[in-house]
Amino acid sequence: MVRKSFVALLLVGVLAVGAAPGDTLFSPLGQVYQLIHDYYYQADEISDSTLLHGAIRGVVDALGDPYSTFFTPDEYQSWEESLSGEYSGVGIEITLRNGRITVVAPFPGTPAEAGGIRPGDWIQAVDGELTEGWTLEKASSHIRGPEGTVVVLTVQHDDGTVEDIPLVRQKIQIESVRSEYRAEEKVGYVQILRFDFDTPGLLGQALFSFPLQNLAGIVIDLRNNPGGILSAAVESASYFVDRGPIVRIQGPSFGERTYSSRGNSVPNIPVAILVNEGTASAAEIMAGAIQDHGMGILVGRPTFGKGLVQEIVMRFPDGGAIKLTTGEYFTPLGRSVHDVGLTPEILVERVEGEEGDPELEAALAWIRDGARVPVGAGR
Repeated sequence: MVRKSFVALLLVGVLAVGAAPGDTLFSPLGQVYQLIHDYYYQADEISDSTLLHGAIRGVVDALGDPYSTFFTPDEYQSWEESLSGEYSGVGIEITLRNGRITVVAPFPGTPAEAGGIRPGDWIQAVDGELTEGWTLEKASSHIRGPEGTVVVLTVQHDDGTVEDIPLVRQKIQIESVRSEYRAEEKVGYVQILRFDFDTPGLLGQALFSFPLQNLAGIVIDLRNNPGGILSAAVESASYFVDRGPIVRIQGPSFGERTYSSRGNSVPNIPVAILVNEGTASAAEIMAGAIQDHGMGILVGRPTFGKGLVQEIVMRFPDGGAIKLTTGEYFTPLGRSVHDVGLTPEILVERVEGEEGDPELEAALAWIRDGARVPVGAGR
């Protein structure tokens, strides 16, 4: 076991980052550590790493921010694996909204979608254990698990109905970009499921597989896209946005950052972006940039409204890490998205049990009609 005096100093050192010289604000933490080893009846059964992790997690949790978290080494590895688009689970993106574990979106073709999980669902319990007071990481760790095992989610839908939904975990492999050329309409259709590191390249391959000079329009489907990596959203939006800002981010450590396009590489033809209540974060960055620059319109329903940016601000020698919300982002015209979302120019209400794809049909009709609805009408 690491020497007690060293761990006590490490605890204080980690938690007092940025404190003025001689500042003793966190010195009681070292005293608590010593008291535990001197007086706690099972002190020998508690590892120093457990105490260290608990102390750091407590400070981060005290922020009350659902997106800021301390990762243990195992949690950080699991989180990184999820960014790669491959993990064992049921295929949902979750967030904390008003203290509730809330579904941002189920990914297409996953057990969550097949089982009837919907954007906005409140996950009240996992395997009968109530989720009240849970962090996102705790919820994720309980929902994920070995392939082939069953997890039961108790969810409350937007209409107030509550049901237990058993889901069989499977290997989740998210193919971030899917596309097809609709020759009859002369429309290129691209669905972006999430923004991974490879998304911009895959989007480019899809776009340039279309006969761009002969297209009547392009449909970009961002419905139920929970977001992902900021740089991927900026690069993806740059295919459509002429030179200018894609997103502006404001935060205390860096002031304001502006991420800009270097000039679009897709002809200025009608572009319709499909959005709904499951369109969030990086997906809202791309949709907001295209809307603000007048390069296309949004079709569907108001988006989720997650306008905060997170960064890994510290990694520990043991493999743990701290992820903090470091700023809020704004569209090129300065619109705030967080807790507000984006409003489409063409609103399409959701009707339970309705057949077909009314949002896609509305987008195709807009393209057929010569894009008569002006861009920017939904801002």
